[in-house]
Amino acid sequence: MSPPTVAVLVYDGVALFEFAAAHDVFGTEITTASGHPLYRLVICGAAASVTTEAGFRMEVPNGLDSVHAAQTIVVPPTQVPGEIPAAVLDALRQARPRGQRVLSLCTGAFILAAAGLLDGHAATTHWSECAELARRYPRVRVDPGVLYTDEGDVLTSAGSAASLDLCLHVVQRDYGTEIAAKVARDLVVPLHRPGGQAQYIETPMPSLPDGDLFAETIGWLRGHLDEPVTVSDLAARSAMSPRTFARRFLASTGTTPLAWIVRERLRLAQRMLETSELPIDVVARTSGFGSPDNLRKHFSRQMRTNPQAYRRTFAEPAV
Repeated sequence: MSPPTVAVLVYDGVALFEFAAAHDVFGTEITTASGHPLYRLVICGAAASVTTEAGFRMEVPNGLDSVHAAQTIVVPPTQVPGEIPAAVLDALRQARPRGQRVLSLCTGAFILAAAGLLDGHAATTHWSECAELARRYPRVRVDPGVLYTDEGDVLTSAGSAASLDLCLHVVQRDYGTEIAAKVARDLVVPLHRPGGQAQYIETPMPSLPDGDLFAETIGWLRGHLDEPVTVSDLAARSAMSPRTFARRFLASTGTTPLAWIVRERLRLAQRMLETSELPIDVVARTSGFGSPDNLRKHFSRQMRTNPQAYRRTFAEPAV
């Protein structure tokens, strides 16, 4: 079977970081277990060449007919959003009736909004441009507090690094956690941050110093997700008050201790469902959810499916 096609649009002023993020994720050499490529990547546009934001000319190997045949369309930002060719906007408008998936990276959301694709949808963009997006397009539900939004066939990301998060999120949606983790490792980046995480993080988790009690507590927690734990327990291990611990945790991770633990337990459960045949009750206990009912509740809330359906989808790699 042919891999699904991902079309990355380019136009004058195209931003190179976001273009490269989409190119590296969807153009990955990682394959399924049967050796099939994950995606067929095509670069396309309305002109035979464009001038990038860096000022050099770039040839465009494919026209907009490639957009029509793609399953996923990626819209990177540009320094000149007001000069997007009308043919590009028309191609995006035609994507929705065809059921194509469209995602914007950073301020590429302005292009989707100009095409009318974000009307009535939740969307985000770089935090410094969220107010302007909401002002120009009042029918868009702009959320400045998230890394990316996913409404099924319309997805948007915040700033540059969040573009990489969104692309990895799409890989995880398509192929599961294990394949997404392989792509992330190949790019030497962590598996993507969740979309609901705050855009601005005061102290990123990776910068925590060795020997710091707070960092050691987080490391301990990652290895004991199956154990019941409270904020008071974690605060005591860190030699902090519960209130101080909760504040530092939020500043370091962009989320609360409870939300972080649930997210990490879900990731563990996903990996177990993908890579083992353990019964669901064992997966629930080992991942820290305790019971199959509790596991199903969180899967339904976060993944919009149940553990059995997830295992059927991802236990055997897609081909």
